[in-house]
Amino acid sequence: MEDDALLAEQMSYYDDGAAEYDRPYTKYESLRKLLTVVDDLPITGDVLELACGTGQWTALLAARARSVTAVDASAEMVAVARARAASPKVRFVRADVFDWEPQEHYDTVFFAFWLSHVPPARLPAFWKTVAAALAPGGRAIFVDDGPAMSAEEEILSDHPVPAAVRRLDDGSQYRIVKVFHDPRTLTEDLTSLGWAARVRPVAGRFVGIAEPPPNRTQAVARS
Repeated sequence: MEDDALLAEQMSYYDDGAAEYDRPYTKYESLRKLLTVVDDLPITGDVLELACGTGQWTALLAARARSVTAVDASAEMVAVARARAASPKVRFVRADVFDWEPQEHYDTVFFAFWLSHVPPARLPAFWKTVAAALAPGGRAIFVDDGPAMSAEEEILSDHPVPAAVRRLDDGSQYRIVKVFHDPRTLTEDLTSLGWAARVRPVAGRFVGIAEPPPNRTQAVARS
């Protein structure tokens, strides 16, 4: 499957580029400011962070949570995150989000700049995993790039899966999945899966809060 090959290349990019990954947080003041949205989000209780990357958000989540379980498939990314977000509140799990099944329930499931790396065909199954991880009354909270940020990427046109090329300092290049979700369309897509979602644009990006379908069995059937 094209998804599999692209996701494997995406994983190699994050493994090989962990040391360079945080540069955009230095380059873009808007991105640094975006980190402060955590202060205004309903992040409470036990938190599951999917695709935690280098831990830019992990420590911020830990400051508001009872506990944080941070999951990422890249050993190199997790190593950086452990150093940045060392805390007795935080537990790191190295696992592929597409294959991993939560064994506990969480009050908040959080993911930043991950949804855009999920191939469209895998979105229903991904949201099913998120729903399965939430405790009653829990919410999913997510941050990502909107369509305006496509100007910052080297987009691959006519690709079967939305994709972009990322380059590292050593000249190596990698294809990654990159889907620029429109907030309104994303809200509609989540509604069609039974979620109650509110997605608001923020400086070319967006912040979303979503509550899972009341009937989780219904969400599974639709996926």
